[in-house]
Amino acid sequence: MPFILKRSEAYIGVLIDDLITKGTEEPYRMFTSRAEYRTLLRQDNADLRLTEKSYKLGLASQERMDRVEEKKNKTQNLIDFISDLSITKEEINPILESKNLATINQSMKLFKIAARPQLSFTDFRSIDKLENYIQENNIDQEIIEQVEIHLKYSGYIEKEKSNADKLNRLENIPIPSTFDYSKVKSLSFEAREKLSKIQPTSISQASRISGVSPSDISVLLVYMGR
Repeated sequence: MPFILKRSEAYIGVLIDDLITKGTEEPYRMFTSRAEYRTLLRQDNADLRLTEKSYKLGLASQERMDRVEEKKNKTQNLIDFISDLSITKEEINPILESKNLATINQSMKLFKIAARPQLSFTDFRSIDKLENYIQENNIDQEIIEQVEIHLKYSGYIEKEKSNADKLNRLENIPIPSTFDYSKVKSLSFEAREKLSKIQPTSISQASRISGVSPSDISVLLVYMGR
């Protein structure tokens, strides 16, 4: 079974896919701007994205896999704790005032306030309930970094995950290697030419080929009974 890294999983997946589907007439440079899911492909979450795959291939040790699982669980647990933690105006207003930010007049969830761009996670360490949780559960700086990124960018991250899931659904629609594009007369001439030359293995890969339009993809989906 082939080992495939998707565009939403690793930059090398973007590189390989680009070279296969788009080709190049000059040296290829892997800029982050080439990745449509670069919010997901961050340095801080490389272990979360790739360690399990490495472990299944026999490259990562059990100890390393256990550490990643611990990081994942502690990160999610801290996010859940902050999402459920209500704080009073007496607890949070001094912090907001120190940053010249608008204060609150009633209790609210810390998660909502923590999303403000002017605030960092460090600002909330003076809140006893949060600090006690961090100490009791042995939360290290690496996990705090993950949580802070989630607090600040959860909307963008969830949007990209949703888009990646849609892409993955197309990725799961294979195109047989023997597929004859010349028989699909509704395809544009350029699309038939490019698809016949590149021979994409999935609808998703076909959609990223230069010269293959969304209408061409729709035609393929209809032709394949999807």
